[in-house]
Amino acid sequence: MLTDPKLRSQVDALWDKFWTGGLTNPLDAIEQFSYLLFLKRLDDRENAAERQAKRKGTAYQPSVKKEMRWSHWTQFKAEEALSHLKKVVFPNLSKLADEDDSFGEYMKTAECKINKPSLLIEACKLIDQMEISQQNQDVQGDLYEYLLSHLSIAGRNGQFRTPRHIIRMMVQMLDPKPKERIGDLAAGTGGFLINAHQHILEKATSKDILEYDADGMAHHLIGDQLQDDARKFMKGKKYLRGFDNDSGMTMLRIGSMNLMLHGIRSPQFFYMDTLSKGYEGAGEYDVILMNPPFKGAVDKGDVHPDLPSDTTKSELLFLHLILRALDMGGRAAVIVPDGVLFGSSRAHVEVRKRIIEENRLDGVVSMPSGVFKPYAGVSTAVLFFTRGAQTKDIWFYDMEHDGFSLDDKRTKVDENDIPDILECWKNRLKPDFQSARAKRIADLRRQLTPLKAERLQLQAEINRLMFELVIHPQDLTGFHGSPTDTDDSSTRASQPTRATLKPVRSELEDAQARLAELQSKIVNPQSEMDRLTRQFWVTKEQVKANKYDLSASRYRQVDADAAYHEKPSVTLERLARLENIMVSEIEAIKKLLK
Repeated sequence: MLTDPKLRSQVDALWDKFWTGGLTNPLDAIEQFSYLLFLKRLDDRENAAERQAKRKGTAYQPSVKKEMRWSHWTQFKAEEALSHLKKVVFPNLSKLADEDDSFGEYMKTAECKINKPSLLIEACKLIDQMEISQQNQDVQGDLYEYLLSHLSIAGRNGQFRTPRHIIRMMVQMLDPKPKERIGDLAAGTGGFLINAHQHILEKATSKDILEYDADGMAHHLIGDQLQDDARKFMKGKKYLRGFDNDSGMTMLRIGSMNLMLHGIRSPQFFYMDTLSKGYEGAGEYDVILMNPPFKGAVDKGDVHPDLPSDTTKSELLFLHLILRALDMGGRAAVIVPDGVLFGSSRAHVEVRKRIIEENRLDGVVSMPSGVFKPYAGVSTAVLFFTRGAQTKDIWFYDMEHDGFSLDDKRTKVDENDIPDILECWKNRLKPDFQSARAKRIADLRRQLTPLKAERLQLQAEINRLMFELVIHPQDLTGFHGSPTDTDDSSTRASQPTRATLKPVRSELEDAQARLAELQSKIVNPQSEMDRLTRQFWVTKEQVKANKYDLSASRYRQVDADAAYHEKPSVTLERLARLENIMVSEIEAIKKLLK
């Protein structure tokens, strides 16, 4: 999502200009914005390629003709620029890639619907001001998501964009390799495919060439260490493939443009309802990364016959589809709603059983419910599995923080479990790593046990002193009361002497200060303990005994802090004291009324 307020205000201004300029259909505005953004980023890419050629001392070979360049036609007068855009740029968009790829197919029908020269120039100036190429993020997807939110349809069918840092986490954990066939069967704007491509290039780029920004994104991904056969495969049509069932083609055009801008010269990104009878892909992928629509509308009569007929829940059908689409030994990382993990219906249990009994469930990462805000508050998890392998023990991680606040604002915060998730996943099969982690947990328990016992004692003492203050609310440091002639023996027995009461308030303040100091000693080791116990292993037998339930909360062992509870005998004694005080007060009032 767009977190930069300046960029948001610029997008809002552009949206308003489109609206007042005659583009009253919001989808038309989004599409025209996407075209202009694509042309701007295409020009930025060419400029970057030219600079890179100079750094390497090689000749620059332009891949885009001068008349197509943003920096060329935006310098024309308004009327001339609009005419050039309509007569030269748009008719040649489809020629920027092969005719049989998705970009060429969908750009044949691309149409410039901007009819006011002044609107075009104003829009181009605003896009220039956005400095898209300087952003440390996949801005095109973010901008599309933000514009879509204005339509109040984001997430209507469970279709909302996956946060970039979650995509990167999944890609790094699955670790796609050169020459692997990578797919997304509900690809949206192509974020998973693009990140998989970037991951492969990053691994194949010399370390002295790479540069990392503040968000950890790698730049200068030239893949100089790629073998020739891998480079050839990555230019082919089996390398990256995505599908989406957006019949309006907006998503498909955006996804194809996105792939083009990230170096995929022949995007394979096509219209297809992959759950339908029309999709025959089986055993075609080595890697599948996706966030399928949750609660999507499924036409039961059009569901492929190889998929189960006893459910119309898209999240369950997609899991069966992924298993069909993967080749033997193929790996998948897929986001599912929490209901998939613990749902008790036959369809829910059967899909979990199939993943565990017929394949290998490698891991489950449970994510907090705010990850997809502000578009959805649903709790989700990521399942990692390998087709045809055997499940033994299952690795779990109960994520609590993803580096952003879990409210609608989603601002950056310091708490972030993702680096630890990646570290644990990378070393999950190393006994030394696991034993060192277990030893540290044991050390922390030994450190915390006496501190927590002392905390309980202090809480008991504070409880006692606060009771004394409640039944004697005077300023006890300056207590001046003394038994009077009206006090009977029971009253005198229930009241401590002046000498006894005088230090109570200071004792309470001292105890509260000691508790605060003690709590400060507990907080850091407790935080470390909480983090270390978020990773754990569960045996297949345990999961099977619980009807294949995959909820992290069912299996995670958390050291619950003992809550302070006063002894019943002390509570009864205090109740007796309160009763004596009430009786004495009633007697005193009776005497005053005589």
